[in-house]
Amino acid sequence: MPRLTKIYTRTGDTGDTALGGGQRVPKDNLRVDVYGTVDELNSHIGVALALGLDPKLDAALRRIQNELFDVGSDLCFIEADKQKWPLPQVEARHIAAMEDMIDEMQTVVGTLENFILPGGAPGAAQLHVARTVCRRAERDATTLAREESIGPFVLAYLNRLSDLLFVMARFENHARGVAEPLWRPGA
Repeated sequence: MPRLTKIYTRTGDTGDTALGGGQRVPKDNLRVDVYGTVDELNSHIGVALALGLDPKLDAALRRIQNELFDVGSDLCFIEADKQKWPLPQVEARHIAAMEDMIDEMQTVVGTLENFILPGGAPGAAQLHVARTVCRRAERDATTLAREESIGPFVLAYLNRLSDLLFVMARFENHARGVAEPLWRPGA
């Protein structure tokens, strides 16, 4: 477990940072950008939790926040360094668990008859924000994966998580008795 004894190090004052394996890279390096976006996503999930969500969502999202730290850990180490250190990584079982949850909640909220707009209850609206940040993380991770190797389940995890966050937003609106805002084309 990492131990943070000092918050500031001054080593990044010139615009570079260290990857998990110690390599110095610019702070706008694509790998740093991707795990930074995953961190941003995790923060948006934290805001949704702070707003107060249905207990079923609360428990699942607290687990997901920990999994996102595993994703960030996976992304901050280049593949060669993963042989040197045992790192937590997301696996197929994490994706399967999200799929099960999507299927379960989908039976409650039903199928979509129309596109919905982000919004509704405050927690649902924040889950939509998290979903869009998750999609950005997925797009950036896709770009990174074309240039460098990343963990084998990172892209699928982020893809499924964005789907789950969408269904969670719908579920939160349903649980709060708030109608989903519907897209009205040409409105």
